[in-house]
Amino acid sequence: MSGTEPTRLERRSTDGGAEIATLTLANPPLNLFDQPLFDALVANIAELTARPPRAVLLCAEGKVVSGGVDVHVFDGLTVEQGAQLWRSLFETIIQPLEALPCPVVFAAHGLTLTAAFEIALACDIILAAPKARFGLVETVVGLTPSMGGPQRLAERAGSGRAREFVMTADLYDAATMAEWGVVNAVHDDVEAAAQALVTRLADGPTRAHAATREIIGAWRSGGVAHADSVTPEVSGALFATADLRGAVRSFLEQGPGKATYTGA
Repeated sequence: MSGTEPTRLERRSTDGGAEIATLTLANPPLNLFDQPLFDALVANIAELTARPPRAVLLCAEGKVVSGGVDVHVFDGLTVEQGAQLWRSLFETIIQPLEALPCPVVFAAHGLTLTAAFEIALACDIILAAPKARFGLVETVVGLTPSMGGPQRLAERAGSGRAREFVMTADLYDAATMAEWGVVNAVHDDVEAAAQALVTRLADGPTRAHAATREIIGAWRSGGVAHADSVTPEVSGALFATADLRGAVRSFLEQGPGKATYTGA
């Protein structure tokens, strides 16, 4: 993509040969989610779906992660158009992101509002800098967050916290989000921490990570009983992978922690 695009998708390999994709919001000065940014993000996620790496990092450049959605996107929409907007964003951004067969990490270095935070909540792990702040402030235009933010926030922090967060439209700091279990960790150098984490995850057993995502997804949609019902087949399929066979052999011959993985 050219430097004028509102997002940037880059791929690199770890020293072990695992591919990492970094998807960066690059729509200065505030990384507002206008239509061009939405369109670019949809295209990026479609590319990741078509050719998955072994880990994905979502981040942003500039002073803030995002100042939110450009309100022009909402202006003049009918009821039917509004419903279709949210439906399309679920189908082209949130659900495909959650369906990727690899770990997805979100790094927040600054203010992270509305759509950006809802996308973060669709990722596996959220890392934040100490000065990062988070908010779902859609009530300022008479909306409620509709890209899955309230329900995914409730899953991480509880329904009471989610109601407070959305209804007050207040901003919450990284330490509070970590205390609530929304942010996984706070790092002074969040970029370095995120790069280290995605490298570690990419070099790991990718098929096993995908199985973890699938089992937890089953729990999210149907509870423990549903997750239990899918686990035997999902986990059982791992016994056909070269990574499991090689790691078992490595463990038996060399002890734990010596295995290398190819994602196969």
